[in-house]
Amino acid sequence: MRTSLIALAAALISVAPAYAQTIVIVRHGEKADASSDPALSSAGEARALALASALKAARVTAVIATPLKRTRSTAQPTAAAAGLTVTNIGFDGGQPTHVAAVTALARQAPATATVLVVGHSNTVPEIARALGDADPQPLTECDFDRMTVIQLGAGAPKVVHARYGAPTSAC
Repeated sequence: MRTSLIALAAALISVAPAYAQTIVIVRHGEKADASSDPALSSAGEARALALASALKAARVTAVIATPLKRTRSTAQPTAAAAGLTVTNIGFDGGQPTHVAAVTALARQAPATATVLVVGHSNTVPEIARALGDADPQPLTECDFDRMTVIQLGAGAPKVVHARYGAPTSAC
């Protein structure tokens, strides 16, 4: 099942630039500790590389993250592979303002763009909802392997919930 979800998401991502804007939303990789701005653990670093590998054929044209280490470090391998710089959107004004800013920036990308958004367990579902996911997946503190792919274009958004990298354990 996991392989078929990844294949479906990969297929959507790889053909999407020819048809519509595609936005890929993930949570940052596993944290090294519980501090306020932790780095990624070795599992988180492996997840960041797995994300870059999963998006290799997607022709990513923009990468958005928060200024926190764990999101930037998760986004960096994908950005580097595409020759891009990570755009950081802070939390000034609170979470609703952050979600609105990320959504607006993602929607500003060209119609054939593929945009990667790396967020947090509390922002990923809200960003997905704001971009048209009618049933965004809630994320627990243990969920790091989920990926939401939203294809925007004529008609209702197409949404695929998939997983990538090593499976994470339930809390």
